Amino acid sequence: MFPVVLFLIFGIIQGALWFHARHVALGAAQEGARVVAAEGGGDGEARAVEFIANLTGGTLIRNVIVRESATAQTATVTVNGRAPSLIPGVDGLPVTQTATAPVERFTRPGS
Repeated sequence: MFPVVLFLIFGIIQGALWFHARHVALGAAQEGARVVAAEGGGDGEARAVEFIANLTGGTLIRNVIVRESATAQTATVTVNGRAPSLIPGVDGLPVTQTATAPVERFTRPGS
């Protein structure tokens, strides 16, 4: 019975790590999208990576890949990576989150 209980505990902790990594990836994607969507644009990829590094020390999401794209109306940033695994030598679960923001631009009143 003890191995089953231990397996359940590790499964719950692994799931919690994955959900937390997803939330951090979403926050990074949103932060990157805000930078890209700002008037004049910016480097959303760098901001998303910096966000993850500042928040978790770069240990919560491994193998981070950030992609950004922008059109005249929207800015999109996607963060991909892997959540940590409790089993040594085994890659964690994949994490992918995307955020889109409207591009800021000045318009004349009445147009």
